[in-house]
Amino acid sequence: MGGAKNCPETPRQKMIGMMYLVLTAMLALNVSTDILKAFKLVDDSLHSTLETTDTRNQQMMSQFLASRNENPEKNGPWYDKAAELTQRSDSLYNYIQNFKYQIAVATDGASKADPEARVIIGNDNRDATTHYALPDKADKPGVELKEMIIAYREYLIELDPNKADEFNTIFDTSDKQESGDKMISWEYQMFHDMPSGASVVLLTKLQNDIRNAQNVTIQYLRNQTDAGDLRVNKLNAYVIPNSNYVIRGGKYSAKIILAAIDSTQTPEYYIDGQRINDQGLYEVTASGLGQKKYSGWIAYQNPATGEMDQLPFTSEYSVGEPAVTISNNDLNIMYRGYDNKFSISVPGVSNDKVKVSVNGAQVKQQGGLWVIKPGDNAKSVTISVSAELDGKMQPMGSKEYRVKQLPSPNAYFSVKDREYASGGNIPLSALSNTSGVVAASYGPDGLLDLPFKVTRFLIFINGRSSEVKGNKFTQEQLNQINKLKKGGMVILQDIRAAGPGGQELKLSPLILTVN
Repeated sequence: MGGAKNCPETPRQKMIGMMYLVLTAMLALNVSTDILKAFKLVDDSLHSTLETTDTRNQQMMSQFLASRNENPEKNGPWYDKAAELTQRSDSLYNYIQNFKYQIAVATDGASKADPEARVIIGNDNRDATTHYALPDKADKPGVELKEMIIAYREYLIELDPNKADEFNTIFDTSDKQESGDKMISWEYQMFHDMPSGASVVLLTKLQNDIRNAQNVTIQYLRNQTDAGDLRVNKLNAYVIPNSNYVIRGGKYSAKIILAAIDSTQTPEYYIDGQRINDQGLYEVTASGLGQKKYSGWIAYQNPATGEMDQLPFTSEYSVGEPAVTISNNDLNIMYRGYDNKFSISVPGVSNDKVKVSVNGAQVKQQGGLWVIKPGDNAKSVTISVSAELDGKMQPMGSKEYRVKQLPSPNAYFSVKDREYASGGNIPLSALSNTSGVVAASYGPDGLLDLPFKVTRFLIFINGRSSEVKGNKFTQEQLNQINKLKKGGMVILQDIRAAGPGGQELKLSPLILTVN
């Protein structure tokens, strides 16, 4: 089993690199708020890539350490080089991180500077980076950074000479010719008259290059430990079941594999002393309830001795009764003429393989729920659930529900943000307000939240009655209400409201007293 190959540049890294080049070119022409915002997006993408690369580097070093511990004589020297590489990479990475923070301090001040340098308030400041990286004194941080990058680049090339061209390109610190014979230094290109936000992104790009170079070089060092070898230094037997839970009458299926085996060999698989197929597929019809255990071994040819060796294994699975989960999302009963919503599922079975039937009711699937609407004469209904197991439908269970008529809602008089339920005292101004309507619902404490529409009612004002069609007072009735004195009453009787199924319900009277 050979070592891991060097990872090519991912599409995400290519995209970030392209954005970096385009934005750098745009930056040379003109700096606008939109360009600086775009640089912030690139910085966020670079940090996301950094997190992934850091995790990958840590995982590789952990695996490298394990292989060194298994064979210190063979793998130890290469691991030591990788450990030194990690230390040098971290040192340069952290130096750049502090460099970014110092730019943030120079830009926003020590009290407001982001310790992570992810947010630069004055990101368009052109002076802060220049003053920090290229001060008018001998010790220039920008020059020191260039020298550290050169030393790191030469160190990488020493570890992997085959990548000299790649590392020279990635960590290019050469001077550039500006015009005529005038040469511009790398540090001057990076930091002179450069907006703070853009400088931080350029440095984050450099950190990203360091981590990627570290990743590629660690992989190269790992490859050197077993170049040309077939690495099979650890063997394990694994049992991989399709599911540890099996319904009685269903089929238990498991894949038995030998990890890290030579692909030119065909292991032999045994369960309870009997050899099974060469693919290691173990299937048995589940019978009885409870835990089921089995054991066996895998026979393989030892490459060192040529003899057949055995690796034992044990595993278990559970056999249970057919089960179904049924829950009413609205109530613990059903209502006649109403779309009762149910969540119905079978453990271990996808919803598209579940079938629901209900006697005396209409049933349909809607948005992950089952909508059940009992008929007008149904007094009870039974929900029956079946599921497709191993290509055939199998009953999973059933449950009976009582069917009731929808209860009548309460009537109330609504004006603006206030509701006068069941009547009571009410200001004349509110009662005569033309926006007031008569409505119906189960109230805030009701079990159901259903739409009801008041269709008609009788109104009594000073002993005079009239009929209203709809849910608002007529202008004539409002005129009569405006003549009421304190203590006068408005009585609403024979209030009718249409429910969700279209049926008309009679509501309790509503008595309003002017205060």
